[in-house]
Amino acid sequence: MPITPRVPEPVTADAVRRIGRPLLTQSWLDLAFVHWAVAPEAVAPLLPAGTVPDTFDGVTHVGLIAFRMHRIGWLHLPGIPYLGSFPETNVRLYSVDADGRRAVVFRSLDASRLIPVAVARAAFRLPYMWSRMSVRRSGNTVTYSSSRRRPGPRGAHSRLVIRVGERIAEPSALEHFLTARWGLHNAVAGRTLYLPNSHPRWPLYRAGLQECDESLVVAAGLPEPSGEPVSVLFSPGVPVRFGLPSLVSPGTPAEAHRTGLGNDGSPQ
Repeated sequence: MPITPRVPEPVTADAVRRIGRPLLTQSWLDLAFVHWAVAPEAVAPLLPAGTVPDTFDGVTHVGLIAFRMHRIGWLHLPGIPYLGSFPETNVRLYSVDADGRRAVVFRSLDASRLIPVAVARAAFRLPYMWSRMSVRRSGNTVTYSSSRRRPGPRGAHSRLVIRVGERIAEPSALEHFLTARWGLHNAVAGRTLYLPNSHPRWPLYRAGLQECDESLVVAAGLPEPSGEPVSVLFSPGVPVRFGLPSLVSPGTPAEAHRTGLGNDGSPQ
């Protein structure tokens, strides 16, 4: 029987859960957020059991997020400088579970360090891929390059060039919706887990997309993006803490959730 979903938790710029003793720590640096709108029914079959697409004004989104991972650490141990630091590009969707917890779902994560890729695939069942990658910054221009080695489709690639603009004093409701995500939904051994995270409020900047040549979205089983992105943002980054995972109630909520926010960001 379909689960009757609760009202989704609010979209907030600050973390909705405090994480005291972290399972993992890391920093995400020099991030490019590129998003396209997509119909919820096009991506719903790709989400883990017990979740549905999280939507904003009737549509959901696919995100291509490129950045530098920095110093992954376990528990309270110091972050690892070499193996724990590398470029990464992920393709992600937006989900909400029957308890109203909003999250992201990763369809692919390309990274340039083989050992972290192998550990993440084995321990967390995350779809990490080993790729040749680089992040280069020259003034206000940042170039992100990725070419997949294995597994997955060989030749899957991404090249993003963005120009960083002014800092955003107050992000819009959509910009909060796309960036302020305080958890991860992931299928492990036939069950869906929710992994919470927390970090300081994002410092966000407007960005212009000067070049976008990518095949990662289609390689992740998603429709090819059509038209211009609905949002292109940059952030210098934040330190991040992940807490312990919890089980998501089995089954699929009957309907996709709305954000609960109007276009002006006010509660509805």
